[in-house]
Amino acid sequence: MNAPLLRNLMPTPGQLALAAQLAAGGTRTNAGITYVDASAYTSPERHVAEQAGIFAHVPLVIAPSALLPQPNMAVPHDGFGKPLLIARDKDGNAQVFLNVCQHRGTRLVEGNDPVCASRLICPYHAWSYTLDGALAGLPRPDSFPRLDRHEYNLKRLPTREAGGLIWFAFDEAADFGEAEALGHDFDAFDLTGQHLFRRRTHDVAANWKLIMDAFLESYHVQRLHAATIGPFFKDGVSTGDHIGPHQRSAVGREAALAACEAEDWPTLRSAITYTYQLFPGTVLIVSPDYMNLMVLMPQSEGRVLVEDFMLIPEAPATDKALAHWEKSWNLLDAGVFAGEDFRAAALGQQGLASGAIERVTLGTLETGIRNFHDAVEARL
Repeated sequence: MNAPLLRNLMPTPGQLALAAQLAAGGTRTNAGITYVDASAYTSPERHVAEQAGIFAHVPLVIAPSALLPQPNMAVPHDGFGKPLLIARDKDGNAQVFLNVCQHRGTRLVEGNDPVCASRLICPYHAWSYTLDGALAGLPRPDSFPRLDRHEYNLKRLPTREAGGLIWFAFDEAADFGEAEALGHDFDAFDLTGQHLFRRRTHDVAANWKLIMDAFLESYHVQRLHAATIGPFFKDGVSTGDHIGPHQRSAVGREAALAACEAEDWPTLRSAITYTYQLFPGTVLIVSPDYMNLMVLMPQSEGRVLVEDFMLIPEAPATDKALAHWEKSWNLLDAGVFAGEDFRAAALGQQGLASGAIERVTLGTLETGIRNFHDAVEARL
């Protein structure tokens, strides 16, 4: 990200505190060795319990705001087990609906690509809806005497847009307070102003928690990523804290670690990669010049969909800029994430499912994983 774009942005006290801890050598812990039962990753009953006790109730990130950059846009979304529709109405408000016509239950919008239209028209009987979910029209209205159109609006789910992310919940009583509080952190990165460069959904043969585990510790970076991004980071120098059930961590880049002592936000951004683990299953990685948002959608105890969004400061204006971002996208999405992190998770799932070990062992550089699993247990 260009420094001039950061001059008017202000870091939060928490972000500055993590930078100061990195400058001092990172966080040290004497927590000792802890364990996670292998069944937490392999039990079908556990998967059902997590879906019923966590994903059915808590706020979930579904997409970055940049997925819908203009009013009157909609994107179908099927990753969370029900047909959903992410929409931005004519006034610019984000909404999440069930993607179901209220006449006969037909799926309203097909595919998974963005649709730009002032009305969404059912392919069966052509009932139409505006992007705020209101029933706008129907053919032969005389055949539905005394029909109250307000009773046939699309079914809206609780939705909040904060700090450049769109959250929703299946539970009407879900509390979005922590999601809105996180928005202040994301405003410091201008997440709302980012451009969506690429998105891709990966189908990974692993439990969703194995994916989360990979982004909750830096112990693996110099090993798993030795041929890609490992050389950029200082081994074992990291720090982190909590925002409710969510975790915020930071690692220093090897070549710029001394800059962590600076108080200038653009300088800090060039030296630090911030990572946010948004409970239950979202990861935001804020690199110095771009961001990756990963939304995890568990399908079974051994399968998860991971949608990766790459966000950049502005749309590429030249072929050189396009080539630069394509290189970054291919390095991270295909190389680091799919080729290394997701592959390691799938190999871990194979090993755990074999019954070879009864528990996973966590060291002092993996305390973020311990905190995450404690949060899962607390919700269950």
